[in-house]
Amino acid sequence: MEDIQFILDTAKEAMDAAIKHLEKQLVNIRAGKASPAMLGSVMVDYYGSQTPLNQVANVNTPDGRTITVQPWEKAMLQEIERGIMHANLGFNPMNNGESIIINVPPLTEERRSSLAKQAKAEAEDAKVGVRNARKEANHEIKKLEDASEDLKGNAEIDVQTMTDKYVEKIDHIFENKEKEIMTV
Repeated sequence: MEDIQFILDTAKEAMDAAIKHLEKQLVNIRAGKASPAMLGSVMVDYYGSQTPLNQVANVNTPDGRTITVQPWEKAMLQEIERGIMHANLGFNPMNNGESIIINVPPLTEERRSSLAKQAKAEAEDAKVGVRNARKEANHEIKKLEDASEDLKGNAEIDVQTMTDKYVEKIDHIFENKEKEIMTV
């Protein structure tokens, strides 16, 4: 009995991990509004070592179309600018001598649908992760020798129910992100 519970718990952890990964990936997909997370992948050369931007500067969004980067050391302005350009995010940073200002251009309809497709692909990857967790759990359940066929059958039904719930959750997360992307 505890073997089955362990298998179910392991499957749930794997499915939770798939959801967390999806949410993390979707944060990086831009949805029109400026957000500090848009610069999350930017690395800066900080005295010879590659360092995340948020460890050498404050990143803020004063409004929905602007990101400001205020370095903790003025000497880092050029490096931060270079890091943003190198990250190839499609932004054109402007250096005013004090901070870096990035105007986030509004998304075109074509770009919106391409971002929605990207979000859909991330959602599909998460579903694959959930289904792999189901497959693994069912495989482990079948391998159990000390459980009756009824217990194994019930456990497989529990795994399928959990899978359905997680797939539904992924669909819901994707729908919200798609709505966010497509809203002008």
